[in-house]
Amino acid sequence: MNELPALLRAMRPVRNAGTFVFVSVPPATDLRGLDVVATMREPEGLSLVLREELAQARGFTVLFRAAWITLTVASDLHAVGLTAAVSTALASAGIACNVIAGAVHDHLFVPVEQAEAALGVLHHLQSGAA
Repeated sequence: MNELPALLRAMRPVRNAGTFVFVSVPPATDLRGLDVVATMREPEGLSLVLREELAQARGFTVLFRAAWITLTVASDLHAVGLTAAVSTALASAGIACNVIAGAVHDHLFVPVEQAEAALGVLHHLQSGAA
């Protein structure tokens, strides 16, 4: 699906259980045994998203504590505007949002203490598109 109105109507945001964190580690860090949600290689190091308790167990410095919200609509990687619409709505509510696009779904990481407010904003955006 790649038409914005249809994506917004069908986005069905769902919060994944747990608290997730963003950390940055040296590229040579041994990640064996870690259930990493996402990675991004940057010149400064390897950015990881993982469960908070796993980061704490390894002694990683936490840069951002987040709730993970998945937009369960199957969105085409060529779709235009979904990330902008979602991030604009959340920004208007004063909620930071880090977006990671998967091959099928978009994943939002918002401050854990604002998770319920973020879900409210997203449900409002979805119902407004209906």
